[in-house]
Amino acid sequence: MTDFDIYLGDFIDRCIKEDVGDGDHTSLSCIPADATDRAQLIIKEEGILAGVEVARKVFEHLDKDFKFEKLLDDGTHVRPGDIAFKVSGRTQTLLLAERLVLNIMQHMSGIATQTGKYVDRLKGLRTNVIDTRKTTPGMRMLDKMAVKIGGGGNHRIGLFDMILLKDNHVDFAGGIDKAIGRAKDYLKKTGKNLKIEIEVRSLDELEQVMQIGGVDRIMLDNFTPALTREAVKRIGGKYETESSGGITIDTLRDYAECGVDYISVGALTHHVGSLDMSLKAY
Repeated sequence: MTDFDIYLGDFIDRCIKEDVGDGDHTSLSCIPADATDRAQLIIKEEGILAGVEVARKVFEHLDKDFKFEKLLDDGTHVRPGDIAFKVSGRTQTLLLAERLVLNIMQHMSGIATQTGKYVDRLKGLRTNVIDTRKTTPGMRMLDKMAVKIGGGGNHRIGLFDMILLKDNHVDFAGGIDKAIGRAKDYLKKTGKNLKIEIEVRSLDELEQVMQIGGVDRIMLDNFTPALTREAVKRIGGKYETESSGGITIDTLRDYAECGVDYISVGALTHHVGSLDMSLKAY
């Protein structure tokens, strides 16, 4: 069993407990315990499908005897009327899983669809659009999975897999030199193999970082496209570069054309609508 399987199993258990409490009394009152039925996931809005494999795991987690027939893969461009999968099993469990499956798939498909729009804006360029930690609490792994399904990339997963020295870290540490120095000392002391990224707010701060060195990536925070172009020129490929802060889908390509390696966009997971779909008996 992988770490993701453990995470997903715990997540499903928490969601079901939240929804069911001491019982799904509607289904218990009118559906025989031994009744079986079938349902299909119908797409009602154009977009990019995400969460099919997660839905399969939800049904299997609730009842190993469920039969799941996948008709469309994650990442498929879907249109109204498309059927993503069919499932059959105990009717009470189908009804128990319905809302959880829809919540997950509508949310993930919304993120994948949003990400796909940003990725399309970067066609022909080498810049990658990546997500941030602006995710739904408790659903970060699913949010970030959806970004990848939509064609984007993941930044760090959390606070544990990269050192990212942001403005507050620099200010609280007493300056760029102290922040970088302490980060390097920490990695040496702990033996951890983590990349170091530092956020800069101006060309002056960029020059300080260039003089000190010892980082893997430089984040250009709230730079204009003109300043970004100048910054990329000064960095000269010595470090990975990332643009962040206030970048919209309309300005995305302007920043990418400056030559940055990555553009991080919180809106991939933060300002997202759900993709409409329904799970119906057939």
